[in-house]
Amino acid sequence: MRILLTGLITCLLSCAVYAQSFQNPVLDSGADPYSIYVDGFYYYTHTVGDRIVLYKTKNLANLREADSRTIWIPPKGTAYSHEIWAPEIHFIDNAWYVYFAADDGDNTNHRMYAIQNTTKDPFSENWEFKGKLAAYPDRWAIDGNVFKFKDQLYMVWSGWEGEINEQQNIYISKMSNPWTLEGNRVLIAEPVHNWEKQGDLNDVNNPPHVNVNEGPQFLEHNGNVFIVYSASGCWTDYYALGLIEFDGDDLLNPAAWSKKARPVFAKSEENGVYAPGHNSFFKSPDGTEDWILYHANANPGDGCGGKRSPRMQKINWNDDGTPNLGIPVSTETLLSIPLEN
Repeated sequence: MRILLTGLITCLLSCAVYAQSFQNPVLDSGADPYSIYVDGFYYYTHTVGDRIVLYKTKNLANLREADSRTIWIPPKGTAYSHEIWAPEIHFIDNAWYVYFAADDGDNTNHRMYAIQNTTKDPFSENWEFKGKLAAYPDRWAIDGNVFKFKDQLYMVWSGWEGEINEQQNIYISKMSNPWTLEGNRVLIAEPVHNWEKQGDLNDVNNPPHVNVNEGPQFLEHNGNVFIVYSASGCWTDYYALGLIEFDGDDLLNPAAWSKKARPVFAKSEENGVYAPGHNSFFKSPDGTEDWILYHANANPGDGCGGKRSPRMQKINWNDDGTPNLGIPVSTETLLSIPLEN
């Protein structure tokens, strides 16, 4: 009896420790991860390709056991029926929105779109297609991120300058409502550093360019505003995160944005993490911690496909107010879950 009781106590203690900790990755596969925290639950999504799948959980580190549901499948034969990339779920003015990029089967026709659900439950079937989001000029566009700054909605995204794929830049535009961009797009970042231009031009299976800025994500802390973005070819091990910082009064003023010369989050061969990128940010349930959610590969040469897995870790802040994203942790590292209320 004493042995059984001791074993039970040991199990309970170990279960408690396990419940309060986790190891990356949080799923075996899932590129372009994104989550928000609303009314005690995390809602999470990532690129599936032909539909939009939503997860719901109280603990984002527990995604493997989370409820999940396909909330939207595109109709066939439309401009947005294929290649559904980088969905993001947002809760704006008491309505749910999912923003995503899609095309008609031809990548050159990629544009951004939105669906809306006005019920309290985003798992319900009441999703309505709201249409394309495009600022002038209407060009190839992916990776839209929506945020509110000083009570004004904005979107940042990755796009082409012209009609052909020469390089991917970061653009911003105001929004007149959650499904409509307003006015002209504004260029705030383009690839200029060598580390933003890594790729293999000899690989015929990849686009014939390496100049990439994509996956922009808004981040604000103590009044300081940043955009964290991904750079270089996602098919390379050198895919990494960069930082642009805002200093001014008008987000639509290109001169108010400055880019850091070096990446702020890059591969760690020592930790066995390659091509970390296309991130998002979230806060712990108690609101005191900032976390990064990103995808990465476990081996060199794994490329830009289904081997990318979602991972998360806490970030810190430098004395100058800029984010300190740290180094991608290994899959052996035991991490404490985000602090709960």
